Amino acid sequence: MRITAFRQTFLSRGRTLPALSALVLLGGCASLPSSGPTAGEISRGFKDQNEIGFKIVEIDGPLVAEIADRDAAADAALPTLASLAQEGRNDVVGPGDVLTIGIYEVGVSLFNSSIGGGGLLDPSARPQTFPEVVVDHTGSIKLPYIGRLHVAGHTTSEIQGMVEQGLKGKSQSPQALVVIKSGISSTVYVAGDVHQPGRYNLSLQRERLLDAIALAGGATNTAEDTVVRFNRGDHWIEERLGRIRSGAADDLVLTPGDRVELIRRPRSFIALGATSKVSQIPFETGDLSLAEAVARAGGPTDAVADPSAVFLFRYDPAAQNGHERPVIYRLNMLQPASYFLSQRFAIRDKDVIYIANAAANRPAKMVNIINQLFSPFVTARALTR
Repeated sequence: MRITAFRQTFLSRGRTLPALSALVLLGGCASLPSSGPTAGEISRGFKDQNEIGFKIVEIDGPLVAEIADRDAAADAALPTLASLAQEGRNDVVGPGDVLTIGIYEVGVSLFNSSIGGGGLLDPSARPQTFPEVVVDHTGSIKLPYIGRLHVAGHTTSEIQGMVEQGLKGKSQSPQALVVIKSGISSTVYVAGDVHQPGRYNLSLQRERLLDAIALAGGATNTAEDTVVRFNRGDHWIEERLGRIRSGAADDLVLTPGDRVELIRRPRSFIALGATSKVSQIPFETGDLSLAEAVARAGGPTDAVADPSAVFLFRYDPAAQNGHERPVIYRLNMLQPASYFLSQRFAIRDKDVIYIANAAANRPAKMVNIINQLFSPFVTARALTR
């Protein structure tokens, strides 16, 4: 008797399941968990809740060409390291340098005895060496019988002539030999993300920027993730290391006092939505296209994604006032031409790629949830028959 009553009650409830399911399906779809909005919801947001003033633009051929021209013009307007090129010498003496000066005399000598053994005049040349002569902050040195000499900005050959001129009339056939023992003024500084930061001497080979980085052991990160900050005088410019080619105009010939700093600054984009890889993904290469970026993100997921609604969120510079404006670019991957266009659409640092969910996902999810909720009752009903 009790079993019959339970069966009748269950059957009466079972008849109400379709109606109940429909009501829950309609009322609960909006509150179901999701990885993001559908294409329709993004469009409605553009019309109804667009406080920041973004716009949605379809990616087509003219747009790709326009953006490519705009990016090329922006790159051309940026200052490059080549703009800091200047003539300079690294074979001259400066404050802080340590010189070794040798003076050679014959006959009567200012620095040595002029009489040899047995009281005879020694005609051989005899040296007087000053092993450490420091160039002071004014760029001058001081030598006996000569006085102060301003040597900053002069080569060793020119300083030799200055010493010999200062000894004329005081010594017989004086000859001078000047060597830079320790050069500080003719150096460059390499710091930041290199293996061996420090100060490096320049030689007469005229080292370039990439030579100095190589002397410092190279960058600790990849060239595409590294920015070179180059200081020359009161000016400095940053440029990505991966864009500098050996011997090119940006590979500057170094001059004394230049400062090079390497900074790790990787570029990346963000992949969200109905994709198998929701994450922040590094570029790892110099340039990255939209097609490559979507592929790295795992592409649209077959089960939940809407391939006609691949969105790219970006701030573009406005032509009128220079301020940035939010723009959403839409790529329809159901159209064959989109695969060609996406190869020419360049990704920028910090772009956000969102692959929309298919509009049918939420009802399907609701049906699945209802099935899970009521499957025990359906099983029980089958057993009571």
